[in-house]
Amino acid sequence: MSDLSAFVKEHRLFSCYTLLVILIVLIAIFAPWLTPQDPMVGNLKNVLQTPTAEHLLGTDKLGRDTLSRIIAGTQVSLFMTICLVMLLALVGSAVGIVSGYFGGKTEMILMRFADMMLAFPGVVLAIAIAGILGGSVVNTILALLAVSWAKYARLVRSLVIKLRHSDFILAAKVNGATTLNILKRHIIPNILPMVVITGAMDIGTMMMEIAGLSFLGFGAQPPTPEWGLMLNEGRQYIQTAPWLMIYPGVAIFTVVAIFNLWGDSLRDVLDPRHE
Repeated sequence: MSDLSAFVKEHRLFSCYTLLVILIVLIAIFAPWLTPQDPMVGNLKNVLQTPTAEHLLGTDKLGRDTLSRIIAGTQVSLFMTICLVMLLALVGSAVGIVSGYFGGKTEMILMRFADMMLAFPGVVLAIAIAGILGGSVVNTILALLAVSWAKYARLVRSLVIKLRHSDFILAAKVNGATTLNILKRHIIPNILPMVVITGAMDIGTMMMEIAGLSFLGFGAQPPTPEWGLMLNEGRQYIQTAPWLMIYPGVAIFTVVAIFNLWGDSLRDVLDPRHE
């Protein structure tokens, strides 16, 4: 308990942001029980109703409760973002490890492909891929995965090349350690903190890109309560019902800001050498 108290005192900002992140995650997990009304069911008698005691954030064009849809959207947006970041870290790390450890033609082919992906404007390419695949939650994740894995691959490759020539790796080879054992016991544990830091700092960015694709019509489709889609649906009512864009926008801004600040503080905790 004393160790925990000392950690909290030493890393107060990280502890504060972690509590906020936990709160967001809990809202996402328990969203079905937290929504005051069914976010999928509309009532045409309450179309575009201004915020009242019954509907604290008003209603949308189908009479659905905006607050309920924003709470439900926390689950959808966070689930999509976490899945995407985990896939990015997994695919990018796998490519980076293979390239950095084995080198040769394998490295050349994989890295040239990564360079080609980095050369394209990411959002434009993601829109093109999502447009070809069709708008859906899964296709949004696949489209962003296809354009964003290269950064992780380049990062992990550079870390693995540095580790590959370390004395403890050479000693492990001399002692007869297999490639699989070296990767499991030495390479992966040493690159994991940097991958975790990069993933944590990418959560806010990926959430923005997911919302952007949904806003453009290439992401989640109606009636899914997703924040970017809610912005798109409220766009045509910006003058008559501004709450349809204001509240989802505030939700995106708040959650993205919290995750960005948390990722930055996590970097300070896991990599204290960073200035």
